[in-house]
Amino acid sequence: MRLKKIAVLLGLLVLAWGVHPAPAADKGTKEEAVAMVKKAVAYLKTHGREKALAEFNNPKGQFHDKDLYVFAGDMQGHCLAHCTMPELVGKDLMDLKDPDGRYITKERLKLLRKSNPTWQTYKYLNPITKKIEKKSTYLQRVGDLYIGVGVYR
Repeated sequence: MRLKKIAVLLGLLVLAWGVHPAPAADKGTKEEAVAMVKKAVAYLKTHGREKALAEFNNPKGQFHDKDLYVFAGDMQGHCLAHCTMPELVGKDLMDLKDPDGRYITKERLKLLRKSNPTWQTYKYLNPITKKIEKKSTYLQRVGDLYIGVGVYR
């Protein structure tokens, strides 16, 4: 009985502290990332830029699932949508570096100019674990915009 009480107390403490390790089922796959980008591109083409960016920025919208989320930018390096870090929206990210010193946005734009769609790998803050993790992002350019969804590995 005492062990059961301790287990219940520990469980409540974990909930209170917000410590929720993400099970593998809560992690998105590369296939899901590709599918979400394709869905976002179709949404953009159907509903237009303004409505699409508003939906991409919605943290409770259809483009945020598990640890997957759509982000969008322009080919000049500005962030136009990011539902997990809204403070980035409207910012010039050309000088954004990962912990290894790689220019994420400059590299992204170069990759998109060479190949569309494309994959990019870098390190980035996982909004679920709050840790810097390796991330592979599927990117597709649509006119002067690009849309991406990354998978944390």
